[in-house]
Amino acid sequence: MLPIEFLDSMRQQLGPEAECLFRALETEPQTSIRLNDKLDVLSFPCDIDEVPWHVDGYYMSERPQFTLDPLFHAGCYYVQEASSMFVQQALDQYVEPNSVVLDLCAAPGGKSTLISQHLKDGGLLISNEVVRQRVFILSENIQKWGNGNVVVTHNKPADFAMHTRNLFDCILVDAPCSGEGMFRKDEEAREQWSVKNVQMCAERQRSILMDVWEALKPGGILIYSTCTFNREEDEENVKWAADCLGAEILPLHHDESWGIYESEAGYHFYPHLTRGEGFYIAVLRKSEEYVPEFKVKKVTLKNQNVEFLSEMQKWLMKPEDWAIRQADRFMTAYPMAYKELIDYLSTCLTCICTGFGIGEIRGKNVAPQHSLAMAKAMKKEAFVQVALTREQALSYLRSEALSLGSLPLGTILLTYEGVCLGFAKNVGNRLNNLYPNEWRIRKL
Repeated sequence: MLPIEFLDSMRQQLGPEAECLFRALETEPQTSIRLNDKLDVLSFPCDIDEVPWHVDGYYMSERPQFTLDPLFHAGCYYVQEASSMFVQQALDQYVEPNSVVLDLCAAPGGKSTLISQHLKDGGLLISNEVVRQRVFILSENIQKWGNGNVVVTHNKPADFAMHTRNLFDCILVDAPCSGEGMFRKDEEAREQWSVKNVQMCAERQRSILMDVWEALKPGGILIYSTCTFNREEDEENVKWAADCLGAEILPLHHDESWGIYESEAGYHFYPHLTRGEGFYIAVLRKSEEYVPEFKVKKVTLKNQNVEFLSEMQKWLMKPEDWAIRQADRFMTAYPMAYKELIDYLSTCLTCICTGFGIGEIRGKNVAPQHSLAMAKAMKKEAFVQVALTREQALSYLRSEALSLGSLPLGTILLTYEGVCLGFAKNVGNRLNNLYPNEWRIRKL
């Protein structure tokens, strides 16, 4: 049952068309995925139609049990609501691939993996989540996606204005909201909705925008989005940013056939008009008045002498592209092009991971970390590889013991349909499963 006050507010906002929206919200949601370039061929059933605003987006003809697909665990695709993939259009139109980008409210990571793909090898993404319980699933999804151009942080918006003023070419604020756009797929969102909550969310969103605005460089782009319909959290906040922060509201080009509703300050995805859930997006540009340019403060980090450096470099396709840092017994690889900036961010922000874990010292040797197996920068030929069947792959992903016949001693890279799943170690009398225990499949 939709909240009565929500029905009244949408009737005021949309007029007679609101009844079409209400009927759409009572239908089954559409499942969609976005492919990673780890995957060459789409290997499961989907509708003929692709998501029209994203080249790698697909609608599923039915929702499979993703847990039973090893490719899902390997980060070959992300189950992402189709409307939110429209962020790609804002990036294509306004953000260069060599940009430094902040995804401020990033968990669980759908938009961050999309941004990291857009930046390719030339840019850097800071993927932030303020809620402690959500930052680790964000980190897991980033690692599985495999792009090493991401730093995952756990900070408040004001921390970025304090330590990274005028740094970012682009900031995405996918603001926490009242969740009206999720009414079709989330019963809890319906139950928690209230006019008071809408007002509270709108105020919090303005506070977030104000707190992070100083971190955006002059002329930089701020992408503002919500998964809600009401004007208080959407158009009114964007107009407030224009009036109070001096932002310029920019147009977003789109095909009329996509069914996107264009208002005077942003773009709405309504489920009765587009094939997806409720979503709102607007693009703002910061004025280009002169301010001091952000300059990286040079820092000296501990443990600069990395053990087993030459051995780990053999695990990378282009070792010259990666800096490697050691902390205790763990080594991390991160983009050499942004070494000074990432080193600085590591001293002033709470960094959960920078780039990807590459190695761990175990006794007198170094062993590859699991995130290396997920990384696109890994040189697969550096390891003995064993292809698993689907049943063997699921057993591995449950962290069960493996029996794979006669294998060389040492580290084994396990694959499924040509995609890396992770490592195991042959110690002679048994094969140790090295899949991260916290990531394992617990129920089938």
